Amino acid sequence: MTGPLQGVRVVELASFWGAWAGRLLADLGADVLVVEPPGGHSTRSFGPFAGDDPHPDRSLWWWYYNTSKRSVVLDLDDPLDADHFRRLVGGAGVVLEAERPGRLAALHLDHPDLRAEQPELVWTSVTTHGRASPRSSGPWTDLTMAAASGLAWLNGYDDHSLPPMRGRGNQTLQITGTHAALATLVALLHRDATGSGQHVDVSAFAACNVTTESGTFAWLVAGETVQRQTGRHASVNPTMDVQVRAADGRYVTTGFLPQDAKDFQALLDWLDELDLRATCPEVVFLQIGVERGGIDVVKERDDPEVIAIFGAARAALVHIAENVAALTFFEGAQHRDLQCGIIFSPDEAYENSHFSARGFQSTIRHDELGRDVRYPGAPFKMSASPWAIRRRPPLVGEHTGEALALGFEAAARSDEQPPPTQGR
Repeated sequence: MTGPLQGVRVVELASFWGAWAGRLLADLGADVLVVEPPGGHSTRSFGPFAGDDPHPDRSLWWWYYNTSKRSVVLDLDDPLDADHFRRLVGGAGVVLEAERPGRLAALHLDHPDLRAEQPELVWTSVTTHGRASPRSSGPWTDLTMAAASGLAWLNGYDDHSLPPMRGRGNQTLQITGTHAALATLVALLHRDATGSGQHVDVSAFAACNVTTESGTFAWLVAGETVQRQTGRHASVNPTMDVQVRAADGRYVTTGFLPQDAKDFQALLDWLDELDLRATCPEVVFLQIGVERGGIDVVKERDDPEVIAIFGAARAALVHIAENVAALTFFEGAQHRDLQCGIIFSPDEAYENSHFSARGFQSTIRHDELGRDVRYPGAPFKMSASPWAIRRRPPLVGEHTGEALALGFEAAARSDEQPPPTQGR
């Protein structure tokens, strides 16, 4: 394994809420040992399945959330396996778990039990509402978390007779896992600087709630409620529509409207290239925007001329979109540094040349299937900390033997010498 976290060993208890954090750490180069119960973790039963074969090693949910990890099967209710778990933790720098509060304490496997002899250990707990909240003991799903945290309230249409919508793609899991991974990285930096680990307590509800853009902020500061809007940010007051149906029937978004003189000129030139200037009556205001040297909508929002120029920019973009295909509009806007978008399906986004150029498409060998499988790649791109899928997701218990050997080695080392102050 290589990467910025090379040399960091993570013992992860397989879970629903913590899996994404474990994947982020693993794909950054950490050696993540994911501990599963006999037969494999329940998320291996989540469909769809490769080849429509409902096998624990064919779950696409498991594949996506567990790349680059190694699988260890242990029954924590069994005293012998519980001892194996303690040994694994003894050789680790991080424990990542999302157990319901009280379960590990009842088994004497919680962070107070294990960090007492290993103060440099970073222990990250991921629960729905934090370790101290009784709400973390109840059942929660991506849907109920999206509704309770406020995320669903932000999503939907201008027509408020329609209900709020849950964002697709397990967004609450991604948000929670990203916060958990970032918090773990900060704790590792602190450990490297001080020699001391700590317990990191992550609340999925809190992570999702602070990701509601201005929704939570508007309520806490002004007591105002934002309203969902089609294809744009929820807002206390309605904002200008941004979605337009292009000439081929597909939708594009006019995005952030231009305010600079060079952007107004780019719009004028685009209209000329398409021979559309004569059919765009607002074009005169674009010319005024060029002559003014641009506008500042925030500072000059009460200026009727500024309002007219801003509106003319949107009218010009709408006019262009209605006369060209959606992809032509999107690529033309990008070429002119105009912040416009296109409504892609997931498949179209994955195959798009922009994503391909950024290395988002990741091909991983599955020897057990005798073929390669393409995965979605890095959720973000960092210039100095390369992220990559290091290996396919593990089969059930595939690495139990070698992991237990590592545990015995760690136990032997701890018997021979005092624990180091720095992470292992």
